[in-house]
Amino acid sequence: MSGTQAAQKLLQAARVAPEIFDLRPDYRALLMIVEGIPPGPSDDFSEALLQEAENHVKGLLSKSSIVEFPHIAAWREAYKGFGVKPQKIRNSLEALTRRAESGLPRINRLTDIYNAISVKHQIPLGGEDLDKYDGTPFLLLASGKEPFQTFSKGEPQTELAAPGEPIWCDSTGITCRRWNWRQGPRTALTDNTTRVLFILDALEPLTSHSLTEAADELASALKRLSPEVQTSYRIIGSPASSDTVSV
Repeated sequence: MSGTQAAQKLLQAARVAPEIFDLRPDYRALLMIVEGIPPGPSDDFSEALLQEAENHVKGLLSKSSIVEFPHIAAWREAYKGFGVKPQKIRNSLEALTRRAESGLPRINRLTDIYNAISVKHQIPLGGEDLDKYDGTPFLLLASGKEPFQTFSKGEPQTELAAPGEPIWCDSTGITCRRWNWRQGPRTALTDNTTRVLFILDALEPLTSHSLTEAADELASALKRLSPEVQTSYRIIGSPASSDTVSV
């Protein structure tokens, strides 16, 4: 089976539990697999993308406050829907956007690139190292018994997901808590990562067209690193919608 065929098989097996759509019928997930990425640390290219994203946020802030940005406002409401205070627990998009004015974090080339796309397009976006991933991605509501491996003050720590919070998982366990709040270190991207599963999360008023545009820009940026880069994606939406698409 070729890499592209394997990627399509994994994408087709990915699933979102019905209770997620009960919580937010407007939710869509764009899952994109990218392979053949040349490994490497942060560089001038990723730095330029981060600076572009920072300048974009400064322009947005000249017109309105962060909590008024449409997609951030939508995610704040979504977090309230599963019992989280959004002023205390911020989704990844809001957390990054708040850092953009003073400077986005510089982590590694792949993380820098997808953080820049996330902020520029105002879409929560996460990346998982597929060589550390176990099985098929799925999103469901936690029972409260699922352990999450993380770090606190540099030390390994295990905590339980809160009952009712959306969690992305693979066959080993949680890969991201509270929909798009915090990713686990087990599948984190590094300077050596060459295969990635990206997850882009959307709520109204963000359109599926805008979601696809962000994915296309991410794919284009990664293809600039090497002509060997290959991408496949799938949009998963509510069964009642027409948003399920594979490319």
